[in-house]
Amino acid sequence: MLSRRNFIKAGAAAGAAIAFPYVLGADKDKKYRIALIGTGWWGMNIAREAIKNSDCKIVAMCDVDKNILDPAADEIEKLTGGKPDKYKDYRELLDKVKPEIVINATPDHWHALITIAACKAGADVYVEKPISHTILEGKAMVKTARDTGRIVQVGTHRRVSPHCISAHKFLQDDNAGKIGMVRTFVHSNYGQWPDRPDENPPEGLDWDLWCGPAPMRPYNKRIHPRGFRQFLDYANGQLADWGIHWLDQVMWWTEEKYPKSVYSTGSKRLFTGITDAPDTQVVAYEFDSFTCTWEHRFYAGNEAEKHSIGCYFYGTKGTLHLGWRDGWTFYPGKDERRDHDKTSETAQIIHEEPKTHTRDAHNIPELWADFMDAIKTRRKPLCDIEIGHRSTNMSLLGMLSMKLGRSIKWDGEKESIIGDEAANKLLRRDYRSPWVYPEI
Repeated sequence: MLSRRNFIKAGAAAGAAIAFPYVLGADKDKKYRIALIGTGWWGMNIAREAIKNSDCKIVAMCDVDKNILDPAADEIEKLTGGKPDKYKDYRELLDKVKPEIVINATPDHWHALITIAACKAGADVYVEKPISHTILEGKAMVKTARDTGRIVQVGTHRRVSPHCISAHKFLQDDNAGKIGMVRTFVHSNYGQWPDRPDENPPEGLDWDLWCGPAPMRPYNKRIHPRGFRQFLDYANGQLADWGIHWLDQVMWWTEEKYPKSVYSTGSKRLFTGITDAPDTQVVAYEFDSFTCTWEHRFYAGNEAEKHSIGCYFYGTKGTLHLGWRDGWTFYPGKDERRDHDKTSETAQIIHEEPKTHTRDAHNIPELWADFMDAIKTRRKPLCDIEIGHRSTNMSLLGMLSMKLGRSIKWDGEKESIIGDEAANKLLRRDYRSPWVYPEI
């Protein structure tokens, strides 16, 4: 994990990789053979950025849903002139194609098995966040990456967003003073998801393979495509979807590697229906030197609280809000306004606009450039799998506490819950046969 002293060097390195791509150890004639596993919305966002690099070629694509795979493969062929091979089963793809790079953009419950298999097959991996559905899956992913020597980048692209880098420098330079609390949050207006009856899977979708190691339940269009995050068999709700991005910003800022204790409460307060993820949730994380909170709700996402997404860093000199489409803003404390001249920089509200890319407001190009440079130089990437594991754990510990209905004490070095046998059982789950949970 990057320390406050070193993050700026890492940000500069990322900038250099983007401006002067792959200078170190570069082979100008090398074409990296890439396989995309999970060809939906976000997987294609990554793939589009990958093929903009002249040294990247998508040779194979895999998805259990032919209705998503076929148009995605057609788009790649139109963009590149090359026709990728198509597969339904990632195991067959890895065995036959032997790609050098795998993009793993599958639903959360598939991240661990596919990433581990790809590493063992000799591929470097770009895996989407959250890296795992349970904590011990993530631990196995880190160990596999280290044992095989593979580069594994996690898609927490806000670590390379220019406005996020400058916000962290602002904090590092003590402009907000000593930080005692960080509040992370997402307030949205999702509205009620209309229920649909269970039905037979559409032709072209292998529903059994889609469920994979997770419980098998009847097919429902509320789950697939794109609705799986609100079903806890396959994901961990808003906390593991949006929450990891903002909790990752906290883990980037602090030199502490994990919280000491976690408490969460949450439920479906207003929404009814077949989803089982909470529409309202609050988590409190206690660290040695500060308190962190997470909160989300699927209603009342408006201007009443000025910002509806991001992190508030509360310091002795003022408050910094780090956001997404609204950049970052520093609000000086009232004492600062009284103690300084009106022209003093510390007495003014300071704002920086966001710097993202237009399609879905992401920073995938910067993260992909860092990934490719890491592959060519065999260094750890900025969003290394161990960093992604720690940030994912923040989300998963919050969900674990909510399910238990009590606080937990976390031993981050041993990755276990202190004095709570029932809680430790939730660090993993049973896999549906014939899939086998990745043991360390």
